[in-house]
Amino acid sequence: MVDVFDEVEEQLRAERYRTLAKKSLPWVAAVTAAAVIGVGGYWGWTSYQTGLTDKASQAYQAALQTAQTQGPAKAFSGFKAVADTNAKGYKSLALMQMGAIRLEEKKTQEAVGYFDEAAKVAPSPMIGDLARLKSAFALMDTASYKDIETRLTPLAGEKSPYRVYAKEALAFAKLQAGDLAGARSEFVILANSLDANTSEAIRQRAQAAMQLIDSGSAKDLAAAVKAAATLPSAPPMMQMPPAVAPNAAQ
Repeated sequence: MVDVFDEVEEQLRAERYRTLAKKSLPWVAAVTAAAVIGVGGYWGWTSYQTGLTDKASQAYQAALQTAQTQGPAKAFSGFKAVADTNAKGYKSLALMQMGAIRLEEKKTQEAVGYFDEAAKVAPSPMIGDLARLKSAFALMDTASYKDIETRLTPLAGEKSPYRVYAKEALAFAKLQAGDLAGARSEFVILANSLDANTSEAIRQRAQAAMQLIDSGSAKDLAAAVKAAATLPSAPPMMQMPPAVAPNAAQ
């Protein structure tokens, strides 16, 4: 009798499984279809983004070539075409190039606008902080120390890739604002900095500024501030060939 009961119970379980399977089949099919569609959609989106980045890379390189052969002004429209794309990395780089062109044309406010926009759309701190730094340097001659300090202080943190440039800019801003003691203290730190990012050129500028302060001379102040604006046009990783750069500039 036990064997019979076991057999009947097994048959009932099997029937329940079949019924459950029939009821679940539409849901299983739907989930499977959604998964397939999801994978396909992700692959399609990735391919689309890669295509945008490749086109932006080629357009950006072409604009750089135009700038080198025909002059920056002639390349402005080429950079603007890149800035109008959705490839965030190259969009940000192009906006910075546009800002640099306008700055060279003495159109400071327009240049600052491009730098600020580049910072907003930048896909990484490496690119965004460079744009913010360029914006602050563009305003050095016209903005108040408070405005410059507000822009530069976040960039002077120990984790910032441009901390040394930001600290130097803050020192020159203090010098320009008449805070000689505060500026000199900052220059002493820069001149003796052990930070690997502190170049010999920065140390030399700091020493020159200290000498300027100690001599009591202010006639070369504007030239000193201008000299501090010698920034890298872009981090080394941004100047790699198009085949390498897209990953860093997406």
